[in-house]
Amino acid sequence: MTQLNASYLQLQGSYLFADIAKRVRAYKAAHPGQEVISLGIGDVSQPLVPAVVEALQKAAAEMSDVKTFRGYGPEQGYDFLREAIATHDYQARNLDISADEIFVSDGAKSDVANFQELFAQQSVVALQDPVYPVYLDTNVMAGRSGKFSGGRFEKIIYLPCTQENNFCAPLPKTHADIIYLCSPNNPTGAALNKAQLQTWVDYAREQKSIILFDSAYEAYITDSDLPHSIYEIPGAREVAVEFRSFSKTAGFTGTRCAYTVVPKSVNVCDPQGGSHALHALWLRRQTTKFNGVPYIVQRGAEAVYSPQGQAQIKQVIALYQQNAQVILRALQAVGLQAFGGVNAPYIWLKTPSKISSWEFFDLLLNQAQVVGTPGVGFGQCGEGYFRLTAFNTPQLTAQAAQRLGALKVL
Repeated sequence: MTQLNASYLQLQGSYLFADIAKRVRAYKAAHPGQEVISLGIGDVSQPLVPAVVEALQKAAAEMSDVKTFRGYGPEQGYDFLREAIATHDYQARNLDISADEIFVSDGAKSDVANFQELFAQQSVVALQDPVYPVYLDTNVMAGRSGKFSGGRFEKIIYLPCTQENNFCAPLPKTHADIIYLCSPNNPTGAALNKAQLQTWVDYAREQKSIILFDSAYEAYITDSDLPHSIYEIPGAREVAVEFRSFSKTAGFTGTRCAYTVVPKSVNVCDPQGGSHALHALWLRRQTTKFNGVPYIVQRGAEAVYSPQGQAQIKQVIALYQQNAQVILRALQAVGLQAFGGVNAPYIWLKTPSKISSWEFFDLLLNQAQVVGTPGVGFGQCGEGYFRLTAFNTPQLTAQAAQRLGALKVL
């Protein structure tokens, strides 16, 4: 009989957001007259902006004409989009990133999940706790985690992000080969400053480690002193790969487009100590396993960088940032401690009266018909905390804020 990959049996329970969806469906079935407001999963509510829609429509029309029809495109992305990304997201900030170091994909989640394939199974992984579940689960699937015991995997280095350290991860006490960092952070909303990132880059250079830097929420940074890219840090081109997405920036959660930056100067070694460019390995992987993002979608993403597109998406981002402030004020008004929500679209709150994360989920759903995400679903250090998102409509966000103020437990 064919044997399965036994590492999958190490996965703990179902995927966090699938479990939440199951609970919400059960509640709605039992209470058909209740309106449930979701501040849980990080899906956007605002439609694609006009500049993007116009570009999508124009590209779709091209596909109907034999003269402008396009079949397979380049797996790493069309030059027009890669050039736009390099120019606007990096070179405009005086960062040395070229178009051919950019790989367009169907989502940052896919890239973050798949990138670990390039590393040896025995590689030691360090990640923040609490953390976006995909970082951990994909390494469990790859066989790097070891056994699960006492709520943690024995071979994973967990970096506690707590209120005491302002939710900024400490350096590992031992060597790590692969380091996952997310800033602005999902779920805590904390953003690393240049000095903190420099410490990480220096560690990675000294340890010959690779930093996988998830920068999907950089568009929400409001503090002018905070870096938008890890490549603002000297030495990062030698040790860091950066992941970005159009999902939360331009509403592409259902349209699917993102990109990964792999500088040609990042190297890894083979078992004999020989050096190999990570860029070439990722290119080989993508050209083998990925057929590229549709031409129509990439034209839509290109329009994000037009003057009209930039102005329009800034308005949408401002709307979500205002939602975050509405939620923060509501939580603070009832005496709950809340963090984030300033340089990120996530609010991280401390549950009251030592209520557990899942108990608070049930309380919020049953008393207020509001859905959030239990902090423990992101890791042990998330127990006693809860994540809310700013991605719903202003009207529903305001209603949710009113309901939060009426919770009996507060």
